[in-house]
Amino acid sequence: MTLAQITLAAFTVFSGLRLVSYFPQIYKVARDTNGASAISYFTWVLWTGSHLSTGFYAAINLGDRLLAACSALYALCCIVVIATTAIKRNRFPSRIGAIGSSCSTSAMLTSHVRDR
Repeated sequence: MTLAQITLAAFTVFSGLRLVSYFPQIYKVARDTNGASAISYFTWVLWTGSHLSTGFYAAINLGDRLLAACSALYALCCIVVIATTAIKRNRFPSRIGAIGSSCSTSAMLTSHVRDR
C-alpha cells in the first residue's frame, strides 16, 4: 500500500465514523426534555462553518467533489443539530430559564455566605 492509499483509507474510515457519530447526538437532542440546554449554538455554528468552508475550498480550489460532498453532509448534520436544538428550546423555554435562574440564585447565596 502506498502512502496515498493509506491516507485515503484513513480519511474514509474516520469520515464514516464522524458521520455516524452525529446520529447519537441528534437522537439525544430530539429526545431531550430540558430544552437541549447542554448544546452550544456557538460550537455547532462554528463546526457548520468549518465544514462548509472546507467543502467550498475542496470544490473550488481542489476540484475534489468527494471531499466537498463529505463536508456538505457534515454541515447538514450540524444544521440538523442546530435546528433540533432551536425547536427544543422553543418548546421548553421555561425550563432553561428556571435552570439559569436557579443557578444564579445558588451562586448569589454561595457568594453571600462566603462574604460573611
